[in-house]
Amino acid sequence: MTGAAPVAVRASGTVLWRRRGSGTVEIAVVHRPKLADWSLPKGKCEPGETAAACAVRETWEETGFRPVLVRPLGEIAYQVTYPVAGRKVVTYFAGRADDATFQTNAEVDELRWLRPDRAAELLTYPGDRAVLDRFTALPANTRTLLLVRHAKAGRKSEWPGPDEERPLSPAGRQQAAALRALLPLFGPRRVHAADRARCVETVAGLASDLGGPVIVEPLLTEEAYRYDPVAATRRLATIARGHGVPVVCGQGGAIPGMIHRLADRSGLALGNLPCKKASIWVLSFHPAKPHHLVAADYIPTALPPPKPSP
Repeated sequence: MTGAAPVAVRASGTVLWRRRGSGTVEIAVVHRPKLADWSLPKGKCEPGETAAACAVRETWEETGFRPVLVRPLGEIAYQVTYPVAGRKVVTYFAGRADDATFQTNAEVDELRWLRPDRAAELLTYPGDRAVLDRFTALPANTRTLLLVRHAKAGRKSEWPGPDEERPLSPAGRQQAAALRALLPLFGPRRVHAADRARCVETVAGLASDLGGPVIVEPLLTEEAYRYDPVAATRRLATIARGHGVPVVCGQGGAIPGMIHRLADRSGLALGNLPCKKASIWVLSFHPAKPHHLVAADYIPTALPPPKPSP
């Protein structure tokens, strides 16, 4: 935001939801006695903590439910005077609740599960209601695919071997470690990678943590995409239809094009699509129409923000 005041406080939260046996979606709204308000679960980020990690931690601390993140819901910003004057920026995610039970705690003395319309009536702040509107604009149980660009692999000109064997650089291994920490917050079950060493290496640690292999995808390389973009995009859509949330690691020369093709055939208007090294596109598909892309949300880095100097 041009000319905006510096960010004094960063925070994160969730629209925490569950589905009842009748199929009704319910939203968690919490009462904070210290502030005498009804709010979505949220709280301040700790030094060096990513927005996604903060959203999961704060929701768990306030509600007892550890959410599985489904998709980003953007930010809200407002002015604060405490602990320092400036802008407070709160990043929100849709989060599916687990089977835990709420217990009162130091921050929250009551939790209510309500239909979205009733939750909106109870929420104290307009910003929370705006975030809830973003959530209800799409089905709650969208199908997620996490599309990751490979981490840094150094200069092509400085690698003596075949380019397809070029490994991650030290900076790239740091990015891969950050992805290994962040991606599990979205509950992935499967790991795929374009047939390049740097793509496989970027997600190998995650695959090991999940107890499965990295499924190598020859159709998803840049060269394969340039030769047959339809086949590459069809393969990505097929991966999205499989069981559980997949992670797919690819290359910058293919990722934006595949997203645009999925969006165009779904009638979803997207502008310019950034694609930094080790960035993440959270692709959300309609639960009843597996080829229908309904949202594409960008996370530019998995690296935590630097800790402030002492």
